[in-house]
Amino acid sequence: MAIRWKDYRIKGFYDELLQATGRSRAWARPLCKFFRSISDAELADRRAASDLAIRAMGITFTVYSEEEGGSIDRAWPFDIIPRVIRKDEWDGIEAGLKQRVQALNLFIDDIYHDQRIVKDGVFPAEILADSKNFRPQCVGVTPQNGVWAHICGSDLVRDKDGTMYVLEDNLRVPSGVSYMLENRAVMKRTFPELFEHYNIQPVDEYPSQLYECLASIAPREAEFPEIVVLTPGIYNSAYFEHSYLAQQMGAELVEGRDLLVGDDDCVYMRTVAGLSRVDVIYRRIDDLFLDPEAFNPDSALGVPGLMRAWKKGNVALANAPGAGVADDKVVYAFVPKMIKYYLEQEPLIPNVPTYLCIDKKERDYVLANLDKLVVKPANESGGYGMLIGPQASPKERAKFARLIRRDPRNYIAQPLLTLSTTPTLVDTHAEPRHLDLRPFILSGTRTYVTTGGLTRVALKRGSTVVNSSQGGGSKDTWIIDTDGM
Repeated sequence: MAIRWKDYRIKGFYDELLQATGRSRAWARPLCKFFRSISDAELADRRAASDLAIRAMGITFTVYSEEEGGSIDRAWPFDIIPRVIRKDEWDGIEAGLKQRVQALNLFIDDIYHDQRIVKDGVFPAEILADSKNFRPQCVGVTPQNGVWAHICGSDLVRDKDGTMYVLEDNLRVPSGVSYMLENRAVMKRTFPELFEHYNIQPVDEYPSQLYECLASIAPREAEFPEIVVLTPGIYNSAYFEHSYLAQQMGAELVEGRDLLVGDDDCVYMRTVAGLSRVDVIYRRIDDLFLDPEAFNPDSALGVPGLMRAWKKGNVALANAPGAGVADDKVVYAFVPKMIKYYLEQEPLIPNVPTYLCIDKKERDYVLANLDKLVVKPANESGGYGMLIGPQASPKERAKFARLIRRDPRNYIAQPLLTLSTTPTLVDTHAEPRHLDLRPFILSGTRTYVTTGGLTRVALKRGSTVVNSSQGGGSKDTWIIDTDGM
């Protein structure tokens, strides 16, 4: 038989499907029974079918390789054993994510207006003063509905005791949702009979929810506002997602050269029929490249005058420029305080305990315990630029000690969590691999949370680095209703 669960070793981790060697969690029994029942040959055929579906559907991601001297498109790495979460647990997570994003949007709006949270001593002025993502060009601007981060991807991890934590919030141009959708499509093609055993919550409504969110911030009253997805172009690592979401929403995929700002400070798209006014831009370009008049004058990716049109309320931008002020791992440490300050509520999902190197006492602790901690720079992403202390060499730890002393504002440290695991197929047997989860939260006139999200899994044994650019893969994420099971 293919997968022998009695040989699966959990090794002290919290496992998403099994609670002890050979014993599945109650809601995972049909799934584990299914994978135990099929032969090695059939399992290999199913895996080959999923690989073929990924190639046929053109699901790729881009990595940058110094050895190859450029970027490489690779097939999306996908594991066929899904990750399962009970709906009653997910309902609490969803409420916590909505709470968190509401507080973050209130924080961003406050920072660009009265800065009450700074004046009241809840958020340190020196952290804001050194923020790399604070945009003076956004001061005094009020986006539609007061929402700055319309699309947020918050990364969740589960510790060995089963507690779910928010690891970080991605508020600038969060990516990965297209892979969540395609993972489900591949799973339905490969294992259609599995969907008969569970009441699995759907994810395929996301494109229509995204369209509704973007349409709700259009500055003009229109039954069908003109929405475009602004991409840096085909060489961007997330270009697959840009084109996918544009196609799914029925929106135009454009580059900066396809748009212009007219004398009336409105944005227009060049078409074969002439100029067409644009209402909403879902931008997948970083702030500094959006508008050469307002930011980097050498940018060829943006649209001259775009900030002027946005400030006058003639076009909506999602996410709004300046939202990245809250996409900072130092700011992350203050989100529980933001929730209490703006909402007068206790956080429903905890942060990972975090040490701020800008604080001398906490910095001294970090420097004395680099062999036990994970150190992260404030504004890097993709798993780059961080130190995993317990796995690092003395030379690497010494290097980070120098970096921290040189620029303490730029670093935080956290304990190395014992990330949960889930069975992952290795040849014809299952082994535990560490994973995280990125749900996506949309904020327009109402808030929507994906039922699940993008589960990223570290395919290398013992690794906790889940990013696809560094050898990670992905799984379909099932939120299941266990009533009646």
